[in-house]
Amino acid sequence: MTTRRTADGTGPSPGYAVTLLGSFRLDGPDGPVQLTAREQRVVALLALHGPQQRAVVAGMLWPETDEHRARQNLRAAVATLARLAPGALRASKLALEVDASVDVRDFVAVAQDVLRAASWPAEADGTGGPATGTAQLAALCTALVGDGPFAGDLLPGWYDDWVLVEAERLRHLRLHTLEGLSALLSAAARYGLALEVALAAVALDPLRESAHRAVIEVHVCEGNVATALAQHERFRTRLARELHITPSPQMEALVARLRRRPGTDPTPGRPSWPQKSPVRTART
Repeated sequence: MTTRRTADGTGPSPGYAVTLLGSFRLDGPDGPVQLTAREQRVVALLALHGPQQRAVVAGMLWPETDEHRARQNLRAAVATLARLAPGALRASKLALEVDASVDVRDFVAVAQDVLRAASWPAEADGTGGPATGTAQLAALCTALVGDGPFAGDLLPGWYDDWVLVEAERLRHLRLHTLEGLSALLSAAARYGLALEVALAAVALDPLRESAHRAVIEVHVCEGNVATALAQHERFRTRLARELHITPSPQMEALVARLRRRPGTDPTPGRPSWPQKSPVRTART
């Protein structure tokens, strides 16, 4: 039976599983299900957007085809899916729905949990706020970076408008999640993992200031002020070279505060500048 484990390594999900991050894949009770591009697009659209009217699905998947031909294409795709993956698609006369776990939905749920946890003060764990244990944070790091199940882009190589719009939304959600997770890991004194996550955000968007700020914060939390300043200098140089702009006043003020501390390292585990929230939104 096909299973998908959650980000913290628990909770296998039986039945069909749709993978959209990194590449398309449909796994069933007997293993991978081989589909043509037509059937893949039907499954992917419903997995991303939930239940849809048949007319809407036909119009989104075949926008340049007349309505009659688009409906024919959809009927053929639904019939093929019923034969190759029985039970994966709930089909009524008017509507369609995928009956499967979907990695994108799992990722969004994980991201919302991280952002919620990062938005609470550290003491919130004892007063009703979301609690995030060290082991769970480490599992989230594994899931979100490298070859983790949530580390891939949405359907790379697919250029449908409904894919591209969702891919951009998920990209920004991943960036905010990586930055928030880096702050949580730093607060838990897991500096190596915090740095790995922050650098993953920089790799995803090398010109994103808040991603570089996350890296700098980890270095400062460890007391490595010189390394933090070197990271800022690399970012400043790249901005000047590629965009002919300078870092924001907030970033420059942060660096100025660090430079006013000659020979004094910040307290490990706590940045040397005020923080309104561990999660920061930068210019994109």
